[in-house]
Amino acid sequence: MSRQLRQIIATTDVHSVFDSAAPMLTHLHAARPDSLIVDCGDFFEGSGYYHLGEGGIEREVLTTLYDLLAPGNHGWPHYFEPALRRMTVCTNATDDSGTPLFDRVRIQDIGGRRVAVTGVMGPQAFNAIPADQRAGHRISNPAQALHEVMQENHHSADAWMVLSHSGFDEDLKLAAACPRADVIFAGHCHSDSFGPVPVGDTLVVKGRELGVGYAAAEPVGSGWAARIGAFPDTHSLPHELTSLMEKISAIGLRLRSPIGAVDERLRDAPLDRRRLLEEIAGRLHSGLGADAVILNETALRPVPLGATLTLGGLLAIEPFGNQLVHAFLPEQHVQGHGKLLDHLTELVGPLIVAPAPLPPAIRTVLTTDYLADSYLGGRTHQAGIRLRQAVSHVLTTSLPGSADSQEGGQ
Repeated sequence: MSRQLRQIIATTDVHSVFDSAAPMLTHLHAARPDSLIVDCGDFFEGSGYYHLGEGGIEREVLTTLYDLLAPGNHGWPHYFEPALRRMTVCTNATDDSGTPLFDRVRIQDIGGRRVAVTGVMGPQAFNAIPADQRAGHRISNPAQALHEVMQENHHSADAWMVLSHSGFDEDLKLAAACPRADVIFAGHCHSDSFGPVPVGDTLVVKGRELGVGYAAAEPVGSGWAARIGAFPDTHSLPHELTSLMEKISAIGLRLRSPIGAVDERLRDAPLDRRRLLEEIAGRLHSGLGADAVILNETALRPVPLGATLTLGGLLAIEPFGNQLVHAFLPEQHVQGHGKLLDHLTELVGPLIVAPAPLPPAIRTVLTTDYLADSYLGGRTHQAGIRLRQAVSHVLTTSLPGSADSQEGGQ
């Protein structure tokens, strides 16, 4: 049966969170006959489901339930897999020669209107992609790229929908710069701003992240209306999703493996990731004999802690598999560290350094492979420990025969 589309439903920043996936999957499955289902990026990475499933669950969800995707900085390589690349739209991502990396626009019939759907990625999000993953790729100014694609396709479209992976505040600016856009679906920011916020005749709206909710838009009168919603609880699952949910449940069972008892001081409270990283940095500085340690607060996620740390809990706290490495400081920053730290903070968020302030004239630091390869002078050698192992060691006392010993060997 052909689909008669009447609305767009957009998710964003799901980050592989599938512990309670049934409401999202069931709602999207039911909405598909009359809805264009899209995502605004970062569907991958952020939980143990990605770590253990290697992206297979995410790929199946996207190819089964979604129509179009904007690329996100997390999971960037997955958007180049043939099945997902055919679904991905982005108007400002090119290779070094200027050739678009993805389709720039798709035209869909929604409510009897010719609707152009395109995507953009903001500079901050692009620069957050690990350097080796974005080698040979670049992005242009999102507003300028939108103007160009709108001008090229102005005879083909009655309305414009933009899937943005830039951040809500950046999308408010984008709406002001591109008044021909009807709706901008925002992503990337993890803020409490959801909208819809009108900027002139453009609506900026964002669904709740981590698979909790969605944003939607539909034609009303001569314009568009937008809203946000939460995926409703469900007690029934369509048989078409049974196999997928069984795969999710199998990984979920592995993720419930206990690692250790959480330190009593930290139980039953949200994780204070800055405090945890300060303790880790101090121990690494004194225990490994590093001249200094630099870590970024966003390397960890602030998840709630219970009495026991499970494998899934640990992978939710540190979902990115960061290795700890020794790295050179860029030559221009060997004598003065203030500008380097300010620059890193602009790029990756708040930093934790030990000792503080940094000693003068140091040439190497202990840091993550992500910071070393993307923003510093490159790694010199491995430290022999993952950030995840350090997190586990600080948070817990090990349970004999638990998953801690298994995790430490990864």
